[in-house]
Amino acid sequence: MKPYLIDELSVFYPCYNEEKNIESTVAKTIPVLKKITGKWEIILVNDGSKDNTAKVLETIKKQAPKQIKIITHNPNRGYGGAVKSGLYNSKYKWITFTDSDGQFDFSEVVNLIKRQQQTKADIVIGYYLSRQVSKLTILTSKIWELIVFILFGLKVTDIDCAFKLINKKVVDTIPKLESERGAFISSEFLIKAKKAGFKIAEVGVHHYPRTEGQATGRNLKVIIKSFSDLFRLWYKINFKRD
Repeated sequence: MKPYLIDELSVFYPCYNEEKNIESTVAKTIPVLKKITGKWEIILVNDGSKDNTAKVLETIKKQAPKQIKIITHNPNRGYGGAVKSGLYNSKYKWITFTDSDGQFDFSEVVNLIKRQQQTKADIVIGYYLSRQVSKLTILTSKIWELIVFILFGLKVTDIDCAFKLINKKVVDTIPKLESERGAFISSEFLIKAKKAGFKIAEVGVHHYPRTEGQATGRNLKVIIKSFSDLFRLWYKINFKRD
């Protein structure tokens, strides 16, 4: 019998008003997991959705009751809060997550795993081969990455690409993540991982147009909160003494 590509893998999906997307996303995920690993789990984080996401998740759970877990936030905590719930509730050595809207092909997790095995990295992050968003969104992302580089010295191709493979020891070692409402969570995680000496590798992933629902990451309140979290962490690292 051919050995599995990876011994064990936790997968989580942050969900906010994804009733039209998440069922298809999970349906495409399960066959991949069964092929590449003998131990797996899927964590579905319902972040205070106002549509029928909760009912859809309960239906999904019936497909694999022992391996699928639902975490519910009430009220909504924001993307950072959903990511933290996924990270801190994952039980296996390796953790991966991506968006629940189907804009990534989960089968490409194989590329992240192979990249980790080649480099022995603690974290493998995806970078967009061709990002399916507006040019303005791409521009603002690059400005954000420049600011993070200037303040923290972190240089990666796409900080906020929502496709990552993470060794659980990173989650268990770095200081607790704090970002909740804003979109700073990915930057915060990578900044703290780099500061703790963990190795980061990268691999290209494809990105597809969103077919249903609406992204919320460019909401003005989210942007303001992201910058607030950014400068708070910069101050804490550079000036605060325990």
